[in-house]
Amino acid sequence: MTEFSKLPLTEGALNESLAALFKSMLEKNVVDAVLAPSRQRPKGVMQTLITDPEMLAHIEPFAPVATINSANLVSKLTNVPSGRPVAVVMRSCEIRALLELVKLKQATLDDLVLIGIDCLGRYENADYLKLEQNGSTTAAFLEAACGGKGTENAEGVDIPIACKICEHPVAENADIRLCIIGSGPNDVYIEWATEKGQNVRKQIEMETGAEPPARKEAIEQLTQQRIAERDKVFGEMYEQVNSLEKLRDYLAGCINCYNCRVACPVCYCKECVFVTDTFRHPGDTYVAWGDKRGFLKMPSETLLYHLTRMTHMSTLCVGCGQCTSACPNDIPLAELFRSVANKTQARFDYEPGKSLEEPQPLAVFYAEELGDVTGQVK
Repeated sequence: MTEFSKLPLTEGALNESLAALFKSMLEKNVVDAVLAPSRQRPKGVMQTLITDPEMLAHIEPFAPVATINSANLVSKLTNVPSGRPVAVVMRSCEIRALLELVKLKQATLDDLVLIGIDCLGRYENADYLKLEQNGSTTAAFLEAACGGKGTENAEGVDIPIACKICEHPVAENADIRLCIIGSGPNDVYIEWATEKGQNVRKQIEMETGAEPPARKEAIEQLTQQRIAERDKVFGEMYEQVNSLEKLRDYLAGCINCYNCRVACPVCYCKECVFVTDTFRHPGDTYVAWGDKRGFLKMPSETLLYHLTRMTHMSTLCVGCGQCTSACPNDIPLAELFRSVANKTQARFDYEPGKSLEEPQPLAVFYAEELGDVTGQVK
């Protein structure tokens, strides 16, 4: 049974109140550090590892930007256990990606307190910096999004499709949740969602209270809205890339920079086959390939690269959209990858990040599996 506390908050002081919450965790030795989105100098908000309680003054956990999927950062902090507990503030897609990395033995949860935020979406990094320069604030974004006015800025900038079709606005598998859906940024609740989270509450001596009354209904409404948009996007994608020729055209702008691979939180291989000698060919090989058709698009193997990534990672895609954010030619990879992942994950009845106990597809051998594909007969 989860517990709720109301965050002591005066209007317009959300970050200060959250800083006080995290400061109490540091000062009472609940954790040794806090990883949280924080304002940088001269501009921008990025994840920052904070050990000095006074530096918490710069945190901005609900800022509508995510320059990286933090699962990658947390993996670096925990792949070798340190014995030093850290509270990490993450979005739903980040926590789900982290759980998949734990299954892949790229991270551990032993030294972590997972703090999830209600996620109303994020802007692309470049868009956020422009909005910030023009005076837009996190408070204005939260007021509009929570107040039913949507996420599109007055300047016409909106959150990406990846966020609009994310059916997980609430961070699952978090120890503690910072709740604004159904209550708003001036009426924030803390949900102590696990035994570890409840132990934190006891150590910092916060009183418990009732669950925010409108929360469940508001979460359901937002989730259904996103599911409807998701299904619409999937339907359009299945028509747009339903042949190799259409897929090739969709990916025509790819320059083999591999930014999408680097940005993907669950693409975990230390050495990718596409940067090995397997795909370093002598010049006469390229010319010979060109001889077959009279021409050869360069760089070559862009389609093979994306098909390989889909085969390798679509079971684990959490839909964070960082692949699109990282693409220098603005190829909408998130819509493509999520629509493929939707089919793959349904085929294996697997939802990445849902449960730490559920084994990943293709990581476990079953005596009988996918009989219609393998032709197994009992």
